[in-house]
Amino acid sequence: MTLDIRKIVLCCFAVLMSSGVFSTSALAQNNEKVFELRTYTATAGNLDKLLTRFRDHTMRIFEKHGMTNIAYWVPTDESESGNTLVYILSHESREQADRSWQAFSQDPEWQKVNEESNANGAILESVVRKYMTTTDFSPMK
Repeated sequence: MTLDIRKIVLCCFAVLMSSGVFSTSALAQNNEKVFELRTYTATAGNLDKLLTRFRDHTMRIFEKHGMTNIAYWVPTDESESGNTLVYILSHESREQADRSWQAFSQDPEWQKVNEESNANGAILESVVRKYMTTTDFSPMK
């Protein structure tokens, strides 16, 4: 039995295309809208200060730098309800998210707000973030 190299190449190409290796959607993932899930843990007794900072300053400064505020939550679990803020932002792409965060961190207004809110000690203990893209069946795109 002889193998036709063209058939082997075409077969391999078909497998790679079906797996997404060469698909335009896989290549476009770097440029598609992303959502950023962030979980902030406040230092003891400082959740109200953190929420006030977001309400009065941070959300507006995010928008100034191209970040879209989607939603903000405080967990209902007793162990987290007194110290945790969870929120989602959206960005036009992961690259845009990186540029927005860079600009945000260098914003003189943000630097002043951050310094003032931490004047009596740090109000933020930890930050966890995760970038996500929507599935093809997600109601939110």
